Amino acid sequence: MKKPELLAPAGDLTKLIYAILYGADAVYIGGEHFSLRTASANFTPAEMKQGVEFAHKKGARVYVACNAVPHNDEIEFFPQYLQTLVDCGVDAVIVTDPGMFSLVRKFAPEMEIHISTQASTVNYQACNFWYEMGAKRIVLGREVSLEEISEIRSKIPEDLELESFVHGAMCMAHSGRCLISDFLTGRSSNRGNCAQPCRWKYAVMEETRPGEYFPLEETESGTFIFNSKDMCMIEHVPELIRAGVNSFKIEGRVKTEFYVASIVQAYRNAIDACFEDLSYYTENIPNFAEEVNKVSHREYYTGFYYGYQGAKGQNYKNSSYIRDWELIAVVKGYDPIKKRLLVSERNKFSAGETVEILEAGKQPYTFTIGKMYNEKGDFILSAPHAEMHVEIECDHPVGPYSFIRRRAK
Repeated sequence: MKKPELLAPAGDLTKLIYAILYGADAVYIGGEHFSLRTASANFTPAEMKQGVEFAHKKGARVYVACNAVPHNDEIEFFPQYLQTLVDCGVDAVIVTDPGMFSLVRKFAPEMEIHISTQASTVNYQACNFWYEMGAKRIVLGREVSLEEISEIRSKIPEDLELESFVHGAMCMAHSGRCLISDFLTGRSSNRGNCAQPCRWKYAVMEETRPGEYFPLEETESGTFIFNSKDMCMIEHVPELIRAGVNSFKIEGRVKTEFYVASIVQAYRNAIDACFEDLSYYTENIPNFAEEVNKVSHREYYTGFYYGYQGAKGQNYKNSSYIRDWELIAVVKGYDPIKKRLLVSERNKFSAGETVEILEAGKQPYTFTIGKMYNEKGDFILSAPHAEMHVEIECDHPVGPYSFIRRRAK
C-alpha cells in the first residue's frame, strides 16, 4: 500500500517553507486571484515561482487554489492568470466551477486538475464524472464517512486520487458553501471572504419586546448554535489509509507558521509510524495527540468520518480557542562558538523558565533558559518586548526555522 501524501496549507511564502521543512509532501496555496482565502497574504507571481522552486528542490509539490466561483467579469481574465501558473511551474490547480475546469483543459491541457471540496463531491458517480472530464484528483466533501470513502474507492478508477481533510476547522454549511456571511456582512464565503458568523453568539428577540434577548439555552451567555469543533484524525490514521485516502489534507491557510509546522510534523510522524511499525504508532497515539494540542485550537472531534455526530460536533458554550501552550520565540540561528541560540521573541519570557524547542525532523527538546543577552551583548533577566532579538546560552545546537514554546501561564 502506497504511503499517502501529506498536504499542508501555505498562506504565504514563509509558511510554505515551514510546511515543507517540517514534512509536507505538498502544499496548497492561493495566488492573487480566484482563491477562497482573501484573509491570507497569498502569493504574487514572483513569490509563487520562488515557492515552487523551493518545493521542487525539496521533492515537494505545489497546488494552487482557483476554487472561487467567478462572475462574468472575472472569468475572462482566468486564461491569462492560468498562463502565469503554468509559467511558475505549479503542479496542479484546484477548481470548483465547471467553466474554469473547461478553461484549464483548453488553455493548459497538461495541467493537473483537482476538484475542490466546494464541489461537494460525496459519491462515486460524481467522482467518475469528473474523472471522465479529465480530473486527476477529487477533494471529497467533509460530509463523507470512512465507510462511504471505502465504497467510493472500490467504484472509481485506481488512478483517480482521493484527497480528504484530516485536521482543522469545520464549516456549518455543506462543503463550506455558506451564505450567512454574505447576508449579514456582505462578505461572501464563496468568494474567499467569510466573516465566520457561525462562530458568533445568538439569542432570540420577540418583536414586541425590542432589546429583550432570550438565550436559546437556559444560560446567561446565550448559545453558539452554529459553532463547530475542529476536526482531528491523528488518532485514526490507519483507518484513513485503509479507506483509500491518497492525500491527507490539513486546513489552515490563515494559520501561523508555528501552527503549520506543529501540525504537519505531528501528522508526518504519525503517518511514517504507521508504515514503519503499526504497533509503534498505536503505542504513541497519546504522544501524537499531545503534539496537536500544543497549538491554539478549538475542541477536537472526528468530523463526519464515523457518521452523523449530532451535538458531539458542536460547541454551544463559546467560540474561544484552547491555548494550553504558547509560542515565545522563533529560532534564527545558533552560534556554536558562544553556544548561544539566536532568537526573535514573540511573547515575554525570562531566565529560569522551562521550555520546549520544536525543530524540524526531531523530537521536542526540553531545557531551562539560563543566561540571556540583548543585541548589545548585555546580560538580561527577561525579554519583555515583541520581536526583540535575544541570545540564550544553550549547549544543544538548534537549526533555524525552529520554535521555542512553553505551557501557557
